[in-house]
Amino acid sequence: MRLLTAVLLCLAAGLVHAQEYPARNVRLIAPAAPGGNPDVLGRMLAVRLSEVFGRPFVVENVPGAGGVVAAELLAHAAPDGHVLLMGDSGNLAINPVLQPKLGYSPLRDFAFITALAALPTILVAPASLPANSLAEFVALAKAKPGSLSYGSAGLGSIHHLTMAVFASRAGIDMLHVPYKGGSAMVAAVLAGEVQAGWSGIPNVLPHIRSGRLKAYAISTPRHSASIPEVPTAAEQGFPGFDIATVIGLQARAGTPPEVIARLQSAVAKIVREPEVAARMTALGMEPREDGTENYVRFVKEDMERYAAAVKAAGIRLDQ
Repeated sequence: MRLLTAVLLCLAAGLVHAQEYPARNVRLIAPAAPGGNPDVLGRMLAVRLSEVFGRPFVVENVPGAGGVVAAELLAHAAPDGHVLLMGDSGNLAINPVLQPKLGYSPLRDFAFITALAALPTILVAPASLPANSLAEFVALAKAKPGSLSYGSAGLGSIHHLTMAVFASRAGIDMLHVPYKGGSAMVAAVLAGEVQAGWSGIPNVLPHIRSGRLKAYAISTPRHSASIPEVPTAAEQGFPGFDIATVIGLQARAGTPPEVIARLQSAVAKIVREPEVAARMTALGMEPREDGTENYVRFVKEDMERYAAAVKAAGIRLDQ
């Protein structure tokens, strides 16, 4: 009887906690500079979540270190759902492989709420680069081994991994130049500081449309609805090339399950709203919300997949 009473009291306490949530403003950490994919998606969500919960959800940009700084903020936050992370494959699956001594462990420190969107990357170069196709780009890199450079959003970022895997498959040698976020990397490509980079579509779409950037390939086997004319790498001699990042929402481990459930339910409705879904698609994002359980399963599979990719490409943090 005492055990049953204790269980009922715990359930009641959790229900009260969930009903009172949020008790104050919620910090939504985006591991990117303004304009980066987590920032763009986070701001879309923040507006609607603020309306749903009646408290401000405030996006906080924390770029740099491939998402490590942002992830460590969540790892040291209180387990009450008032700090959330727009984590992606970089800080959830890639960093733990490349940096065994990280100050956080995703499976230990985070409570996974839901996947949000899958984002392919696109290989771009300045309009002035004398290569008009992926084959010509590879030929140019082979003709000048070690002379061409590429940018990334930081050591161990999805941009870094994608180019390292591609370079290994293509047999080319390029100099890696890490930047503090995807927006900074795109600015460097536009300025000609580096000759190429794999980028999320939202960051480069306007510059491709304006003619300032050339687009060579999409990193997944499917064309993007936002820029369908760009062929896939698989179509251009790299069968099976399939690298994308999935952005999702995480809370601190130990956050009450009732709070996780409320957030998951709210986000599921938001990303299915026609206006939100249409905007995500236009930005090159594929909506991926399919529940907490499926997201947890995906994160574990993502860790295994990128561990294999890092090993196969021989990626090191000094590249």
